[in-house]
Amino acid sequence: MKRALVWTPLAAFALLFAVVAAGLFRPADRTIRSGIVGKPVPAFALASLLPGRPGLSSGDLRGSGPRVVNVFASWCAPCIAEAPQLMALKRAGVAVEGVAVRDTAPALGRFLVRNGDPFGRIGDDRASAVQLALGAAGVPESFVVDARGIITYQHVGYITPADVDVIRAEIERAR
Repeated sequence: MKRALVWTPLAAFALLFAVVAAGLFRPADRTIRSGIVGKPVPAFALASLLPGRPGLSSGDLRGSGPRVVNVFASWCAPCIAEAPQLMALKRAGVAVEGVAVRDTAPALGRFLVRNGDPFGRIGDDRASAVQLALGAAGVPESFVVDARGIITYQHVGYITPADVDVIRAEIERAR
């Protein structure tokens, strides 16, 4: 009996170690998904941030086919990394609209010149109100919106080259 008690702390430590190691090798998915997928885009109207450029409203997202709404910012490094993929989507005929979060006109103008401009419209979400209404946890995030204004897909994080085909398929599904 005493021998079993001597090994109990070692067995407890080994069990604890196994649980921690399993968590390290298989971390939980910490992606925060929006609860708005499958629902209409919330009502909003964002002014333009750039002169001579249209802003973006929820009404603009209805009636003209599926599109990608990209929540981004010029100060966001992953947004720079996804810019070529947004340009590829535009070249493939996908309409891309932008929600610029907590940005300035000069910084946004420089961002678009350096990284390309895939956006038909860009709304100025200075207070992050639309970002929060969409359920976006950060920038960048993208949403596929069908012609009825229903959000059909959410892409969390920056769009990689491998994600372009997924988003194009989601656009086709939203038709």
